Amino acid sequence: MNGSVLPPRTERGPENQLSHGRGRLPARDGADTEDLPVRVGDAGDAFLSLLVGGVLWEIGARLLHFSFFPPLSGVLRAVVELTASGQIASNLGRSLVSLAIGYGLAVTSGVTLGMLMGRYRWVECVMEPYVNALLAAPKLIFVPIVYALFGLGRGTQVAIVFLSAFFVIVVNAMAGMRTVDQTCVEMARSFGASERQLFWRVLLPGSMPLTMAGLRLGMGQAVKGMINGEMFIALFGLGALLRKYGGRFDSERVFAILLVVVSVALVCSWVIEAIERRVTAWTGNR
Repeated sequence: MNGSVLPPRTERGPENQLSHGRGRLPARDGADTEDLPVRVGDAGDAFLSLLVGGVLWEIGARLLHFSFFPPLSGVLRAVVELTASGQIASNLGRSLVSLAIGYGLAVTSGVTLGMLMGRYRWVECVMEPYVNALLAAPKLIFVPIVYALFGLGRGTQVAIVFLSAFFVIVVNAMAGMRTVDQTCVEMARSFGASERQLFWRVLLPGSMPLTMAGLRLGMGQAVKGMINGEMFIALFGLGALLRKYGGRFDSERVFAILLVVVSVALVCSWVIEAIERRVTAWTGNR
C-alpha cells in the first residue's frame, strides 16, 4: 500500500529448514547418522548366535557320544592347554606373518589387475581366459610347483596364500569397475576431468562396494590357503600343528586348532567389514 514491494513467498522445504536450523533432512534408509546402536545390536545378535551354536554343540556331542566329535567344553579345555604350553602362540604368529604377506600382495596386485581389466577392454581380452581358468582350478595343484620353486619355508606358504586369494580379488575388482554408472563417467568427462581425476573421483569410489566384497571373500580363501599350505608343505604354523594332532587322532586338539583358525578368519573379516563401512559410507549401506 505504501509502494514497497514484498518479496515473493517461497515454500521452505527440508533443505531450507536445515539451513535455517529449524529441522534436518530425513535420513535415508541405512544412512542415518545414529547407526552406532544398530551396529552394537548387530554385534549382540552375532554373539547370541555363537552362544546358541556353542550350547547346541555341547549338547549334541554329549548325546551322540561320537569319538571324533568332542564336546565344546573339551575343545575349550584343549585350547587353554595348547595356549599355556606355548604351541598356539608360536605357531599362530608364524601363520599370521605368512597370511599378512600373501594377502597383502594379493590385494595390491589383484585390485590393480582387476581394475585394469574392468577399465580397458584389451587388458580384459588378454587376461580374462587365464584368470577364469586359474580361478576354477583347485589351488592344491599348485603346491608341487610352488614347492619346487621355493622349497620348504615361508616363501612356499606366502605363495599358496597369494594364489588362494588373488583370483577372487581380481574378478570382484573387475566387476566393480564395470558396474560404475557410465552417466557419472560421461558427466565427469563433459566437465573436463582428466583420466587421473576420473579414476580417483568417479571410478574408484564407484567400484568400492564390489571390490571390498572381493577382499572379504579373498580373506576367507587366504586363510584356507594358509592352512592347506602348512598342512602339506610347511613345517611350522597352525596347519602343521593340525597335521600333528590329526595324525594322533586327537580330536579335541584338532577342533581346538580349528577353533583358533576360525577365530582368526572371523576377526580378519570383521576388520575388513569395518573398513568397508568407512570407504562405502556414501552408498548408505551399513
